[in-house]
Order: sequence, then C-alpha cells, then structure tokens
Amino acid sequence: MAFALVSAILLSFLVATPAPIAATIDGARKHQQIDGFGFSEAFGRGEIMHGSQGLSAPKQREILDLLLSRTTGAGLSILRLHIGSTAAGSIQPADPGGPAAAPRYVWDRDDESQVWLAQQAKAYGVNRFYANAWSAPGYMKTNGDEANGGSLCGLAGASCTSGDWRRAYANYLVQYAKFYAQEGIKITDVGFTNEPDYTTGYSSMRFTPAQAAEFTKVLGPIASTAGLKVACCDSFGWNQQSAYSKAIEADATARGIVATHTGHTYASQITGPLPTSRRTWMSEWSPNGTTWNENWDDGGSYDGMTIAKAVHTALTTGNVNGYVYWYGASVGATRGLIQMNGDGYRVSKRLWALANYSRFVRPNATRIDATTTDSGLLLSAFRNTDGSLAVVALNTGSTATSVSYALRNTGVTTATATPYLTSTTGAMTAQPSVRVTGGTFTATVPARALITYRITS
Repeated sequence: MAFALVSAILLSFLVATPAPIAATIDGARKHQQIDGFGFSEAFGRGEIMHGSQGLSAPKQREILDLLLSRTTGAGLSILRLHIGSTAAGSIQPADPGGPAAAPRYVWDRDDESQVWLAQQAKAYGVNRFYANAWSAPGYMKTNGDEANGGSLCGLAGASCTSGDWRRAYANYLVQYAKFYAQEGIKITDVGFTNEPDYTTGYSSMRFTPAQAAEFTKVLGPIASTAGLKVACCDSFGWNQQSAYSKAIEADATARGIVATHTGHTYASQITGPLPTSRRTWMSEWSPNGTTWNENWDDGGSYDGMTIAKAVHTALTTGNVNGYVYWYGASVGATRGLIQMNGDGYRVSKRLWALANYSRFVRPNATRIDATTTDSGLLLSAFRNTDGSLAVVALNTGSTATSVSYALRNTGVTTATATPYLTSTTGAMTAQPSVRVTGGTFTATVPARALITYRITS
C-alpha cells in the first residue's frame, strides 16, 4: 500500500511539472540597432505639467521620474517635440511679407513648457530630441490655414499667388532647432510633416509621397548645414508610410537625405519592415479607448498587455530602431501613460509595459536572435553597449510557463539574471535573481505576464 501511495505521488508530481520549454538567445544572429524609446507632450501637455496652473514641483518630479528615470521609471530616451504652427505657438506667427522677405522670428524661450521638459529630459541623460511639425503656418499654405489640410505653397501641384514657400519653410524648421540650441538643447532629428495623408480640424498639412520626396531635397542641405537628421514622413498608418518610403527610396537624392523613416500605427498596424534600408521608427501611437484605463490585462484594446504586444511586434516584425509612444502624461480620458489630475496623477500599466523594454534596452543596443518552441511566449533579446543582455518574455498564455534559456554566442557563461515583472500585481517589480551557469538558466514566466531579465556578469 505504501509503495503504491509513493508511486502515485511521484506520478502526480511528474504530470504536474512538465519539462521547461526551450528558448535560445543567439548573439551571433544580429538584427537592428536600437535608437531608443520615447514620448511626446505636444499640444500644451508640457504646460499642463509645468505651467502656472500645473502640478506642484514635487509632483512634477515624480512624473518625470516615472517617465525618465533609469532606476525607478521607464528610462525613456527620445523626446518628440511639437513645432507649433498656430498664431500663439509659431516662431513666426505673422507673414513676414512673402517667402523672399527677411524672416520675423519670435522666441519666448518656453514653447509651451517644451523647453523646460527638454532641459529636464537632458538632465536625466536624454540626448535624442525629435522636433516634428504638424503644419506650416497658414500663410505658407494653399488653404491659408494652419489647420484643415492644405499643402505647402510651391510644391508640385500646389501653386499660390503668394509665391513659393518651400525654402522659407525649411529655414523656419531649422530656426526652431537653433532656438533650442540657445537653451542648451541640441535637436538631433527634424520632421517636416505629421500624418501628411490625414486632414484634421487642428494643425495638419497634406503631402503626397512625391511631394514629400520633393520637399526632402529642399530641406536636406539646409538641415545638414545645421547638423540635423531629416525624418519622414509620420504617415497615419504603417502600410500607408510604405508609399512615402518607396517614393523617397526611388529618388537617389531624397534617399540619401532621409536618415529615418517614421510611421504611425493608427490606420494600420505593423506587419513587416518598411521598404527601406535606412533606420525606421514607430513614431506615434496610442491605442483606442474612451475612458481612463490603468489595467494590465482586462481584454480590452488599451490595457498594458496590448502595449506590450505592440512594442514586441514593432521590434521583432517591423525591425524598428525606435519606438515613440504618443503622450507620456495627459489629462482626462487619456490613453497616455500617466493621467494628470489637478495636483495628482495616476499611472497606467501601459507605462510599465513600455518600461520593461525602454529601461533595459538602451540606445545603441543591438537586437539579437531569440527563439522558442512556445508560440504563446513572445520573446526578444538585446545586447547593450555595456555588455549586459536584456531578454524580454511576454507570456500571452493562460498558464505559467517554465523556460530554459540557452545563451549562445553571447560570451555569457556565468552571470546573474534579474527578472522584472509586470502583471496584474506587478509594475516592473524586481524578482529574486537567477543564476546563469554554463550559459543557461531556467525561470518561470507567470500566465499573462511580462518579464525582462537583465543579465550581467
């Protein structure tokens, strides 16, 4: 009887504890280099945080830590700045008298608190600043309005009685970067259009793919002289951006000018890389939703799990070099990462979903191959310039998964793997470290959870 009982217990144990699934991290198979992960506080969100009616200094610091700290927050490393075009927000609100007239620029050294935000970001170590225009000022456009579409005067098919504003607009964009330089911020990347295939009742301007390639050749030499990289074209959808990338690639001059191809994922999600050998960024997205949601996994369209999947897809299917979320902190029924409310704020699990990548996958890291036999485990891996590895595992299944990781061609044989867990109960919470011996380690990823293993010798 005792023998039978022991046998039954052993059998039960064997059935309940299946062998770990296999995962291979192969340092010899290299993919894209990573530029970073970022956010924006466009359209006055920086002012809401920092302006005269903004949050108190302690609350500002707490939000900045959440977004930018590499030890307690997301460690985001790209700040996308909005080049304003309204009468109140433009650096040249009034027509100077035509495209050939001497410019009449104005600079308030504040730019809706974006200057302050950029200075704060720089203090956290950010050195990638992407200045992006939604539109030119209305007097430069065919419709005379900085909103509601219209095209830049002087482009093919966009003639205006006021003349050709292409060069004046290029100078305007570069001047914006020069103003920031006066405040100690080096703009690194400049974009002349945002969603050029989408007309809105706020700041918007249309470019066809051919017109985008045309203007690139006007902006390129001026931007280059100022040390700026040109980005294009922030299309409304990833598939739609392909048409812009193809037009640029088809023009030898434009192809040499555009350093980064940028696309959004509203109209269409990422199903593959953009058709270019140049760097690519998913440069804006926030998921659909009409109420504030701070859940990790509620089955909806804008919980934390949704963001984690989107980032994984962008990195591994789209091979993007950069991932820039929309709002870092906003108000009301926002799909941002943080909701500001008076002198308080609330944090969504969307922040921690992004943070599991952004804090540990640093600028200039290289994505390396990561494969697994479990289709429900979304796996990616990165080697940082400091020698550390980041292995990110997203378990989309309904049961915990034990995984045996083999670190091949990484130079890592004995090391420590520190897991950081984001789940219904965790917010990138550090877990007990795991020893790497003989280039392998075994660990369990809870059901419906995201873990990043930071591996250091």
